[in-house]
Amino acid sequence: MTERPNNNNFLFSQIHIEVARNSTDDFNLFHDKNHWPQIVGNPFAGPIVLGFQLECLIEYQLRLFREKMQENAIIDHEQLQFSNYQFTFANVVKPEQAVAVDIRKSVLSTTDTPALSNRVAIKTDTGLVLLGYKKETQTPLCLADTDLSWLPDLKLLDDRSFFSDQHYFIKRKYMNVGNAKNFLSGSLAEQSDYFDELNDKFIFPETFPMALVSCALLERAFKQGHDFKKDPMVYTSHKFSVDRALNAKLKSNDQLNILVAPPQIMTTGQGLGASGATQQLYHCYGLLTDNRVLFRAEISLAALTEILKRA
Repeated sequence: MTERPNNNNFLFSQIHIEVARNSTDDFNLFHDKNHWPQIVGNPFAGPIVLGFQLECLIEYQLRLFREKMQENAIIDHEQLQFSNYQFTFANVVKPEQAVAVDIRKSVLSTTDTPALSNRVAIKTDTGLVLLGYKKETQTPLCLADTDLSWLPDLKLLDDRSFFSDQHYFIKRKYMNVGNAKNFLSGSLAEQSDYFDELNDKFIFPETFPMALVSCALLERAFKQGHDFKKDPMVYTSHKFSVDRALNAKLKSNDQLNILVAPPQIMTTGQGLGASGATQQLYHCYGLLTDNRVLFRAEISLAALTEILKRA
């Protein structure tokens, strides 16, 4: 595991953004080719690529890397059931702007807590866009100690509603092969590596269910009357853990209940928010039938005005 892949250059067009946002029901104005000018103080002068779209590209490039380096055998042998992603955002990617994905050599830890990890960065000709890692472990690294045993039967709750005295928000989605294929294609990943009907292959990418969190956060904000034009929010960091075993068993039409806890307000952070901008940290969970936890996530956002004040 000493070899490093060459940096690969990728180019997102507006159609890739359209496909990715439509496949995940992401109606954020930052990605809309018609409505981005309505965002007050928008510094990007056009639509931008989705954060989860970039992370899907990373997932796919790491998939190819694992196959090339024959590391899937290590994952199986060490029973590394969880995929953990942690990224901070330093900038954005625009249509027709070439990006390079840099995957550093794998590091295998064989201590009491085995792990296989890779540092990852996405860069453009103007500098760093995203920095972080993917790490395979036996237990989740994100929100591992959260107790969700108190949850009711989620299928009995109304979609897009708040529940419990903890004011959780629920967004109900259903796994859909067509949407997952489109998300892969929009993320410059080869969909046939995940779905091949003639060979009975159906593998949902790990980042696809996670990408639906954007829809849940947007629906929650819309329900509360948030003004997306005057007070836009941008991602500053993502941290999430996916149960590989559960993800491998996903089938079309499987129900996914996305839970969003009330935000925690922070004044320190990473990436775009590292300069002291006030941020909102959301704990999000994706649960399947019988409340099995598919993913756990910490999603940080900051108001665009907060970031621009410190730019």
